[in-house]
Amino acid sequence: MPEHRALTERIIGLAIEVHRTVRPGLLESVCEECLCLCLCLCLCLELELEQAGIPFASQIMVPVIYKGKTIPPGFRADILAANAIVLEIKAVTVLVPAHEAQILTYLRMSHLRVGLLMNFHTSRLKDGLLRFIVWHVQTSVRLRGSPRSPW
Repeated sequence: MPEHRALTERIIGLAIEVHRTVRPGLLESVCEECLCLCLCLCLCLELELEQAGIPFASQIMVPVIYKGKTIPPGFRADILAANAIVLEIKAVTVLVPAHEAQILTYLRMSHLRVGLLMNFHTSRLKDGLLRFIVWHVQTSVRLRGSPRSPW
């Protein structure tokens, strides 16, 4: 997906700016912190995307289709950037395999191939960043690291 490399690098750079400004651990209650921080981070990242001229939409409903039947309500992707990249925003102590499965499911169901899983509850965003590229329905690549990480 070399055509998306520059775009994902720009988005990651914008997310790093949001992380540097907001910082993890804003609120007292862990549950409240995760919910409010995720909402705050989404809004901040949306502002950065808008100012950078990258088209986006937030809380996009993606239908789940099972054997040709649409199962409501489907799921909501946090942010869809440039109609091509799914951004899933987290504020958790550690990313777990369920988070990775979540974004891979979103990519499979949306028929998109590139996704970014961002955990803003880290001291450095690059430590909570995973880039996913789905080549085929059953094959995906997980890339860790900063915008400079190689594909």
